[in-house]
Amino acid sequence: MQYETIELGIDQGVATLALARPDRLNAFNVRMQDELFDALDRIESPQSGVRAVLLTGRGRGFCSGVDLTDRKPLPEGRKHDLGAALEAKNPLFSRLYRFPIPVVCAVNGVAAGMGVGLALACDIVIAARSASFVLAFSRIGLAPDCGVSFFLPRLIGLARANACSLLGERIAAERAEAWGLVWKTVDDDALAAESAALAARLASGPTRAYRLTAATLKEGVEASLETVLQREAEVQRELGYTADYAEGVQAFLEKRAARFTGA
Repeated sequence: MQYETIELGIDQGVATLALARPDRLNAFNVRMQDELFDALDRIESPQSGVRAVLLTGRGRGFCSGVDLTDRKPLPEGRKHDLGAALEAKNPLFSRLYRFPIPVVCAVNGVAAGMGVGLALACDIVIAARSASFVLAFSRIGLAPDCGVSFFLPRLIGLARANACSLLGERIAAERAEAWGLVWKTVDDDALAAESAALAARLASGPTRAYRLTAATLKEGVEASLETVLQREAEVQRELGYTADYAEGVQAFLEKRAARFTGA
């Protein structure tokens, strides 16, 4: 597969996987979804020689969430089934969370919506000091998805997860570190070098022990990611048919405040 929305490079046992739609702040679309699945297949192949993965974004942002402009208009009276859309992409988050090779995520700018889920599915997250996390789902009349409702309360507690999700407020990188959302923050100009060095360190380590360590730790905290992912799809399917969601998307596209009615 020829990649149009991501970049993949493999060097000395480290696979660097970059989201590469910088003009859209790496907004996620179906093409990116397909390319990420393909890239993970290549990385996991025994012939690849990959022993660690570094996931990051190109340009000013890590991932601004789902590209709302990518959804094609439907005939009048029909609405997108957001649950079905999630059921198609959910295996990506489950696979990344359970990936048998250590995954480092370098958040180089904003991570919004499903971009938060993508980062939190990784084993170790490093953020640039200027980075931020935004749970913007409520701004368009939706609930958290892409594993966010699984990862977030486990990392920062239910009280903070509730407030972040309901209010949709920006979480600055240093606050994210203090809350335990990320492992650490570094100066912007040090992010690339520090995250690459960490991936290289993991690539030179006991990768079988890493795999079993990560698996055991996850078994200790999970209710079941797949159960949560399925529930998210059901909730999003229901909300995707509401007038508030349609208004939220329209307001986003028109760059104005949404006028929600509860319908």
